[in-house]
Amino acid sequence: MELNQYLEVFIEESREHLQSLNEQLLELEKNPGNLSIINEIFRSAHTLKGMSATMGYEDLASLTHQMENVLDAIRNNRLLTTPEIIDVIFMAVDHLEEMVESIAAGGDGKKDVSETVEKLKAIENGETISRSADVEIAAASTLEAPKSAASYDEFELTVLKQSKEQGFGVYEIEIGLRDDCLLKAARVYMVFEVLEKIGEVIKANPSVEQLEEEQFEDEFSVTIITKENPDDIKGKIMKVSEVVKTTVHPVDFSEMNSGVAIKAAEKIIGVDTSKSLDTDARSIITGIETAAVQDSKTSVKQQTNSSKTIRVNIERLDILMNLFEELVIDRGRLEQISKELDNGELTETVERMSRISGDLQNIILNMRMVQVETVFNRFPRMIRQLAKDLNKKINLEIVGAETELDRTVIDEIGDPLVHLLRNSVDHGIESPEVRRSKGKNEEGTIVLRAFHSGNHVFIEIEDDGAGISKEKVLQKAISKGIITEQSAAGFTDKQAYELILSSGFSTAETISDISGRGVGLDVVKNTIESLGGSISIDSKENEGTIFSIQLPLTLSIISVMLVEIQKEKFAIPLSSIIETAIIKDTEILNAHNQKVIDFRGKVVPLLFLKDIFDVPFEGADDHFHSVIIVRKGDKMAGLIVDSFIGQQEVVLKSLGNYLTDVFAISGATILGDGQVALVVDCNALIK
Repeated sequence: MELNQYLEVFIEESREHLQSLNEQLLELEKNPGNLSIINEIFRSAHTLKGMSATMGYEDLASLTHQMENVLDAIRNNRLLTTPEIIDVIFMAVDHLEEMVESIAAGGDGKKDVSETVEKLKAIENGETISRSADVEIAAASTLEAPKSAASYDEFELTVLKQSKEQGFGVYEIEIGLRDDCLLKAARVYMVFEVLEKIGEVIKANPSVEQLEEEQFEDEFSVTIITKENPDDIKGKIMKVSEVVKTTVHPVDFSEMNSGVAIKAAEKIIGVDTSKSLDTDARSIITGIETAAVQDSKTSVKQQTNSSKTIRVNIERLDILMNLFEELVIDRGRLEQISKELDNGELTETVERMSRISGDLQNIILNMRMVQVETVFNRFPRMIRQLAKDLNKKINLEIVGAETELDRTVIDEIGDPLVHLLRNSVDHGIESPEVRRSKGKNEEGTIVLRAFHSGNHVFIEIEDDGAGISKEKVLQKAISKGIITEQSAAGFTDKQAYELILSSGFSTAETISDISGRGVGLDVVKNTIESLGGSISIDSKENEGTIFSIQLPLTLSIISVMLVEIQKEKFAIPLSSIIETAIIKDTEILNAHNQKVIDFRGKVVPLLFLKDIFDVPFEGADDHFHSVIIVRKGDKMAGLIVDSFIGQQEVVLKSLGNYLTDVFAISGATILGDGQVALVVDCNALIK
């Protein structure tokens, strides 16, 4: 079988399972006794093992198998979940991630994980955990011992309890198939056919859907209500070919309060005791299904939705986007021709085409949208490890993970967020001792929040830590030569906070792997600004800090104001523009060798684009000037141009590899008349 064609699917699904393992292990750490979480972790590990073995990645499969053994011991009450066990499983997941990324990079996925495997084996053998006498006895007892009712939910327990009280036998049956069994789903179907003739099946583990898709190894279990005796049940199942083992356990209800069960049953189900026992059993099940009909409908709806989802290679979406960008350029050209010819039918056709292409544009942009969850979901694990390394207690809260951003923005935003979160953990959140001395909860909180606002997405990182000391920042900036003592006196709080975004700035007292290596937040600022975004900081000493990042929804198609300087056209992004105006020569003032204007009570410096971009000047100076007021954070500037052309949606194209360092130009676009207009980078101009 040719496996290369499945490699991409294997890598993608492996990453999803590894992410699920990380998330569920973090949940298990908070709720060590939650069986449903353990089962979810086991399923992910089991699926990953099967996929790895099928693809021939033996190191991956063997490590996952050993991890699966430990998880199986936990879910069968042979081991107790402890922080030490979770740490070792996390270590195994780290190794698995490294192997999968090695495969994704074209490697063989091999890695020496013998040390971790030995630790997992030691845990499985009980060498690192003391088990209670009850657990030891349970582990050594026969398979036919009664099964606890603890593994059933409230609805299932109600069904089983009512059935037992009405004279039925309630059994959990474990069935094993041959190791080399082919068509396992067919054997499962034959077993269920036998069981449904002698009683009612209440539960299967794994679920019926997983059994049908052969998502299990050689064994599965079924819980049944029946009037048959255990020996007859076993005999009938063993007649099915390929079945090599059948054990029947009565379900133990001794731990369940019968009064509570009956009360729950009376509330949930109306059982007619005048009917025959067989009819009663079916009535119980029907009653439960009726009570949960809404959940069933929701579940079916979700399955239907997921079946209509397909994986699309991102390169295909990039090609589609590039083709549409060409269509946008041609649309602009047609609109220009239509205006020039002034033909009614042509104008009507072009307008209709513009509406349709606008709808198509929205669809394509939405197809490229990815939830920020794909970036956010790796941070809980990172924060957990950092907190352990620094002996801090930190709770990470994620809000708005469903917020969507263009895939190109998503790809770039991950590293800046990692840097900001590390900064919050290291500089922001205090140690438990310090927090207690300040009267705070010893566990610090970091909130990672995303939300839409207009054509932008905002991502905020908020902590309830020490905050930023304005005096300390100013002193550090002066010592580094970033500012002078004279200028420091006039700094506002916000201006002082923004100094930590300067190159080489760090307030860390000691150099560590987390921060303080001279690689400051300037890297974060530069990356965000290269995406057409901005970052701002707000802080209160001893209360906390908020880093707020503003990002455009998409980078490829933008709305601009077209302007003219002599005979050349430039495009200025609308997202940077506050206002346009016409000013007189007499309104221009001079301050510190800089031409400025008074704009609504604020002194705004003027930038003459014809000088900045060396545009050849022809003709006499005009006494009136067209000015565009642009903003970057809380800083403003007035861009002087010859005239305004109007607003337009344009496709932003890069200048290529040969023109990478052109000052204050972020790209170019082709206009409807075929001319090329340069797109102005307002952030660079203000900087």
